[in-house]
Amino acid sequence: MKTISRQDPYAALRYSDFRFYISNTFLFSATILIQEVIVAYELYKMTHDPLALGLIGLAEVIPFIITSLLGGYIADQKNKTTIMHISLVVILFGSVILYTAFQPVIYNALSQGQHLAAIYLVFALIGFAKGFYSPASSSLKPFLVPRTIYHNSSTWSSSFSQAGAITGPAAAGFLYAYMGLTHTLLIVIANFVVCWILLGLIKTRPEFPKIVTPLMESLKEGFRFVFKTRIVLYAISLDLFSVLFGGVVAILPVFAEDILKVGPEGLGLLRAAPSIGSLLTMFAMAYFPPTRNAWRNMLIAVAGFGIFTIVFALSTNFLLSCAALFATGVFDSVSVIVRQTILQIYPPDEMRGRVAAVNGMFVSSSNELGAFESGVMAKAFGTVPSVLAGGVFTLIVVGWIYARSKDLFAVRLS
Repeated sequence: MKTISRQDPYAALRYSDFRFYISNTFLFSATILIQEVIVAYELYKMTHDPLALGLIGLAEVIPFIITSLLGGYIADQKNKTTIMHISLVVILFGSVILYTAFQPVIYNALSQGQHLAAIYLVFALIGFAKGFYSPASSSLKPFLVPRTIYHNSSTWSSSFSQAGAITGPAAAGFLYAYMGLTHTLLIVIANFVVCWILLGLIKTRPEFPKIVTPLMESLKEGFRFVFKTRIVLYAISLDLFSVLFGGVVAILPVFAEDILKVGPEGLGLLRAAPSIGSLLTMFAMAYFPPTRNAWRNMLIAVAGFGIFTIVFALSTNFLLSCAALFATGVFDSVSVIVRQTILQIYPPDEMRGRVAAVNGMFVSSSNELGAFESGVMAKAFGTVPSVLAGGVFTLIVVGWIYARSKDLFAVRLS
């Protein structure tokens, strides 16, 4: 590989495979969220039940958890881009099913229960595919750049992911409003095809000796590594509990429709606000990485996320709500970059897929579990109290982990 200064804020972008990787990351993130937002909004219009929104997360997370460990095991042995290609085809197939199910002839022929079943089955299919896609993607990234610029690659990959998370929800609201559900699903299908092409442009093919350890023992190795490496364990735990209990994304249609009364366009802006905050902060962190005082920054970031979740819960003003969500994105971006850098530096090369799978089980799946938790809590106790309680619990978790991890303040990741 070429020699590039680790102080260069654009160091990772000078590698073509990494550029193709993050371009795919951007488009994949945006497209997944476009589909999620428009289907969730349609579902809430259909049912007016926040629990129905939460069940989308549950439908996706169960197959994800079941398959992600196996996905990590396979990612440590097989061609990672091939795994991602196959997974994308499965996700694309799910989008085609959704497009077909919402065609007027079929839509009118199905009952509401049948529509709900079709939607949940598609999200279960997506969760199954992501169980293989996510560990393959996470474990591929470290091989695309030199180790000395891992923190820079984490910043840029997170930035492009967040850019997709901005573009997706914002575009979804306007596409839904002006093009309709089915035409937007056609755009989703076309975007996934482009993602498939971008992955094919990546030439790096890391290979390792075949794992001879039996499957179950090999999977346990990933868990053992995480639980014996305290900084990895605590970093994953902070993100897990903050997203699981502090996340509000799944029930934003309730806020948009019933509390703030801003419609699908407002929903798109609410969904995009955290990601705008994340993206702007991540660009700044390309120049000022948060990894020097990594653990201090991680704790402050998760605490800030909890505080502004509470602000959002109490707000009845659209602009204040957007500002609070923007601030959650600012703090979340710091947490994400520190955690991703930790997960690039600490695992050995031959175990990256399995460690990524464990991380996916506890962090990536927490988005979907958090969606289910939000739906259940909102139905049981009301939308605002459930979000308020999530923010408070996030602060409690930060305090507990702070008390147990003071020695990690000396860690330097860059």
